[in-house]
Amino acid sequence: MEGGEEEVERIPDELFDTKKKHLLDKLIRVGIILVLLIWGTVLLLKSIPRHSNTPDYQEPNSNYTNDGKLKVSFSVVRNNTFQPKYHELQWISDNKIESNDLGLYVTFMNDSYVVKSVYDDSYNSVLLEGKTFIHNGQNLTVESITASPDLKRLLIRTNSVQNWRHSTFGSYFVYDKSSSSFEEIGNEVALAIWSPNSNDIAYVQDNNIYIYSAISKKTIRAVTNDGSSFLFNGKPDWVYEEEVFEDDKAAWWSPTGDYLAFLKIDESEVGEFIIPYYVQDEKDIYPEMRSIKYPKSGTPNPHAELWVYSMKDGTSFHPRISGNKKDGSLLITEVTWVGNGNVLVKTTDRSSDILTVFLIDTIAKTSNVVRNESSNGGWWEITHNTLFIPANETFDRPHNGYVDILPIGGYNHLAYFENSNSSHYKTLTEGKWEVVNGPLAFDSMENRLYFISTRKSSTERHVYYIDLRSPNEIIEVTDTSEDGVYDVSFSSGRRFGLLTYKGPKVPYQKIVDFHSRKAEKCAKGNVLGKSLYYLEKNEVLTKILEDYAVPRKSFRELNLGKDEFGKDILVNSYEILPNDFDETLSDHYPVFFFAYGGPNSQQVVKTFSVGFNEVVASQLNAIVVVVDGRGTGFKGQDFRSLVRDRLGDYEARDQISAASLYGSLTFVDPQKISLFGWSYGGYLTLKTLEKDGGRHFKYGMSVAPVTDWRFYDSVYTERYMHTPQENFDGYVESSVHNVTALAQANRFLLMHGTGDDNVHFQNSLKFLDLLDLNGVENYDVHVFPDSDHSIRYHNANVIVFDKLLDWAKRAFDGQFVK
Repeated sequence: MEGGEEEVERIPDELFDTKKKHLLDKLIRVGIILVLLIWGTVLLLKSIPRHSNTPDYQEPNSNYTNDGKLKVSFSVVRNNTFQPKYHELQWISDNKIESNDLGLYVTFMNDSYVVKSVYDDSYNSVLLEGKTFIHNGQNLTVESITASPDLKRLLIRTNSVQNWRHSTFGSYFVYDKSSSSFEEIGNEVALAIWSPNSNDIAYVQDNNIYIYSAISKKTIRAVTNDGSSFLFNGKPDWVYEEEVFEDDKAAWWSPTGDYLAFLKIDESEVGEFIIPYYVQDEKDIYPEMRSIKYPKSGTPNPHAELWVYSMKDGTSFHPRISGNKKDGSLLITEVTWVGNGNVLVKTTDRSSDILTVFLIDTIAKTSNVVRNESSNGGWWEITHNTLFIPANETFDRPHNGYVDILPIGGYNHLAYFENSNSSHYKTLTEGKWEVVNGPLAFDSMENRLYFISTRKSSTERHVYYIDLRSPNEIIEVTDTSEDGVYDVSFSSGRRFGLLTYKGPKVPYQKIVDFHSRKAEKCAKGNVLGKSLYYLEKNEVLTKILEDYAVPRKSFRELNLGKDEFGKDILVNSYEILPNDFDETLSDHYPVFFFAYGGPNSQQVVKTFSVGFNEVVASQLNAIVVVVDGRGTGFKGQDFRSLVRDRLGDYEARDQISAASLYGSLTFVDPQKISLFGWSYGGYLTLKTLEKDGGRHFKYGMSVAPVTDWRFYDSVYTERYMHTPQENFDGYVESSVHNVTALAQANRFLLMHGTGDDNVHFQNSLKFLDLLDLNGVENYDVHVFPDSDHSIRYHNANVIVFDKLLDWAKRAFDGQFVK
């Protein structure tokens, strides 16, 4: 048949007799009458106003609440309308002024870099006028400054180029205040550090260390000469910068500047990862290929060695703390001078099971093990806050010692090693709470050791101090009668501090004299010392907030049921209810879970913030929930360490249990529960969808996820998972592998930057291939060319959050229902 029409057999009319024809006519007439009656009824019902308390879900007015207040929108969040102002003080670091502390700091004001005093308002010493200078006919901009301890010179960086997350290359100059002259140290310098003697500068160029003399105005010696593209002196390679030091520095002056300790990091055996960049130059027709030495789990680590250089005789000493091993099985995690001639070195095995601490005697050129401790089922977290406590007979301190953080009774607490050459310690704090990031500062004049802890609540941060002679009495520095998250930085003599209140109310900063004995009647924030003045009140922000109905965070402890031992699973969480929330509605509100969930991390903390979560609550009329499940920090070793060797298991269980709780609430629509996460949170999103199989979480949004821990860096991963060779089954189970379970969700979104040097795009590509092989199609993908882990390149950060909000809106509108 032409036209491709299919031939259909027809029934001839003559086969119907007369009776059947009449019956058919009657049935048709009756059917027409019934249809008209039903249609009329429907029209009548539609014309009657509805008074049900369960209206269909719809986005509310995006601009205003019912009482006329402004709502939080993306536009006001992106222009930093709700961003509080914070100021940093570059305190002058000089131990010589400890007994006569004026609280000196460097700041930029009135178009000049000046030294000011928090105590003496009339103190004003101009270091440099303006932010630009001319050198060899070229106009240069000051991008970073560091004053010498004696305040006579400035170390200036210009022409800065970002390298990795923490590192920068630039051109460095020394400005001499007395002669008003600029002397160039060099270009493409990775690091430059003042010596405590205010005359010498150690700097790293082409992976070698040099000493520049501000007196001679020239480089006077080369400390190393073997630097290369794979051998780093004085600066970390990629994995040491990202996961060990979280800094660009691997060189440390002794207290008097007589010695320089530094790491020599050899990454020649480390595997190479190639990242293609596609849109760096519109003229490029081939991608730019960049190579990075990136040790993946179970592969060779960089080999790090400690060296000590003597400024007196120009010799270098190599204490062989790793023996003759060259395999990178030892990680050097912290280097701290504990006196002019002794340096303390912390090391762990590559899986962070064993902590070994060495004391190096730079004069005798010896190295001794002073501590060797097991993690006892957990892991040794890398810290950078070991604090030197100098000997002082007046305060019963006959030896140089140090304060460190140790697990005591299952919680992180302060321990005082009264002799740095001994493993014996005095417990300074204990209890079912934790000291955060170790000791903060030591005031040798008052014998006070300051620290920040969760003593009041694991979701708060308050400042305390103890007297080393009577550590049983803990003194509050900040007001624990009010909820608060505080931080503080101290002047050189620890008399003055910049106290920063970060929330939950509008943040502020103030200068406090902690030596003052005068009691303040109406002090805000601090209960110790005298408030001198506010550095920042954020009054403009307070005024702006009067016009907005910012959805409020409500903090609580959720009970997720019993664990396998019959104990209650208690986790920290907060929720943000949408504007004009009405709990009488039934099956109405979507729930938007946000998760990170990485080991020892924390999201549920009472800081002030107005960001993406508040936009979701306001614009999508959704309940936002954040849960810090098992594995996260600040609730003790048992709570966090049970994820060891099985990442993604307990964390996902706890998100599912929380979703089950919220899904049972009468005002929640259990068919509209979603989960969003980035980085580890992106991984946790996929693992949760995998484990849940569509029972509770109907939607997921995963950004820059790890999908297989074999693909992530060794230092981070092996701390929590050991090596793939030791824990093969654990790596298989921890990977996102059961993609047919993900297919049971309504839909999920995957986004990643192709230039991600941290969580490689390889993770998403391998995952997408697994989806293809298993015929899974209920997902969307967005790729950001050349963006790194933060996804910011070429307007990407705007797009990624626009995409997230729009995708969640479509999900809650029911556009993805199967």
